[in-house]
This record gives sequence, structure tokens and C-alpha cells, in this order.
Amino acid sequence: MSNKTERISIVIIIPYFGKWPFWMELFLASCSTNPTVQWLLFGDCGKPEKIPSNVTYQYISFNEYTKKVSDALGVNFSPENSYKLCDIKPMLGFIHEEDIKGFDFWAFGDLDLVYGDLREVYTERLLSKYDLISNHETRVSGHLCLIRNTKLMREIFKKVPDWKVKIINKEHLAFDEKAFSKLFVKHKNFPNWLRKFTNKIYPLVRRSCFVERYTTPNAGVAWEDGTFNFPEEWYWNAGQLDNSFFKKKKYPYFHFYGWKTTWRNTEELGKFDSKKVIFKINESGIERLIAHPDKSLMER
Repeated sequence: MSNKTERISIVIIIPYFGKWPFWMELFLASCSTNPTVQWLLFGDCGKPEKIPSNVTYQYISFNEYTKKVSDALGVNFSPENSYKLCDIKPMLGFIHEEDIKGFDFWAFGDLDLVYGDLREVYTERLLSKYDLISNHETRVSGHLCLIRNTKLMREIFKKVPDWKVKIINKEHLAFDEKAFSKLFVKHKNFPNWLRKFTNKIYPLVRRSCFVERYTTPNAGVAWEDGTFNFPEEWYWNAGQLDNSFFKKKKYPYFHFYGWKTTWRNTEELGKFDSKKVIFKINESGIERLIAHPDKSLMER
């Protein structure tokens, strides 16, 4: 299943159950514009009709999947709903060890986002230097976090105190962004200069990259200018991301979790030519715009 190339290889693992979100075609289109990255989707939603060659879907029922998790972790993992699966994100590399053989990095992530050009952000230099790459400054980013595919990093979650107790707890505990984060983020309330000094004594911290990439507006983190004035619109154009500030910044993805809860229009986006359509995303929903070859929104 590996796509071994000259580049450092990446595979993103996402278990998902129920029904694909209405924006699934856009999600898959954004995967297709990242051909050197692979995705593994597990769940019971059915194989998407228009699935790119770099996305693999494997049908598995929710009960079968929770048994797979239980057997791999040696616990009785019996959640009442699929939202609890968020807590096992840091364990997916261990659970799916056979599926990710040959890849240099594995990642966990979400579906409520659209990808930009991942390789523009996750460069060979960055991947060569770090074992874990988060898109937040002071916590692991549950929507996408890259982890080196080594035995140490596949099993690093076991260093979390009482991790088994947390996993069998029926409640969602945000294990990835809280307990797991503490392995890599120390003294986050210290001034930056002091944190940099004290972090030198922690091997896991030294080999981890925590940079705020402003992928998730309205999530309690200030924008780049220190204010809470966020872009009112985001645009996806053939694999490129931009927003209404038009600053030509490189964003690995736009995570619209804060907006999706208020969207009323949930009609499927349907088939489209991703090279001819621009998608505008705002608090009202997702809108398709016809792209003009001579002047696109991305050139403002």
C-alpha cells in the first residue's frame, strides 16, 4: 500500500463512520491535488463514487473496528458513539502498523477541512528534522498531526499515564490534544525564551515541531496579527488555499469546524472539475464559483 518515492512518504489515516459529510467531494478533490500523499479511510460509509488514486477506502463496520482497536491495544474499547474515536488518534499508527509499512510518516486527521498544498508546508527539510509535526504552537493538532513511522513513535502514546483508563472511558477526553500533547509540550505558559531554554532537556520536545499555522480560525487562538479578526472567507482553487486577507501565505489546510455547525445548506456538492471551479467557504456554507482562466480569485 506504500507509495515510496524519492520524497519522504506520508500516509494519513482516518476512520469515519455513519455518513460521509456533504462536502466529501471537495475533501477528496483536495486529496487528489496532493498526489504524493496517501490517505487510508476506514469505515462503513461506502466507497465514495469519485475517489482519487491516492485515497484507499476499506469497508469495516463500527463493531468490527472497535474490536480491532481492542485487540491491538489490549483493552475493552466499546464506545457508545464514533466521536470517541478521536481519542485513539495518537494510536492509529500502532493499530494500523501493517497498513502503513514502508511509509516514512503517518498522520491522523479529520474530514472537516480542505487541504492546500501539503508539500509546500511539510518540506523535506522539515520532515527530516522532526519526529512529530503539529499545526498548533502549544498542543497537538487533532485535525492533522504528522508522526514519524518508527516503533518508538508508533508506541509513544504508551508513555501517557493511565492511557488505558482514558481510552476505555466512555466520554470523549480529547486525548490527542490534552494528555498526549503533554508528552511534547512542556511549560507552555513560560515566556518563549524560557521555554526554548528548558525544552533542550527533553528529547521528545527537541524532535517535535509545534508551529501555529492558523489553520483553524475562531478556535480561541489569535490570528497572526494578535487580534481576533479572522478572514471572513476562504477559497480553494485547484489545490491552492487563500482567504479574504489575500496575503499569499502557505496554509496546509483550512479547518472549518467552527462554521460547519451553523451551516443550513447541506446538499452534496456533486461532481465537478476541480480545475475549473473555485470553492468559497464562509459561515454561510460552501459555494461553487466558476473560475476564469484569465483572472481568478487567487490573483487579487
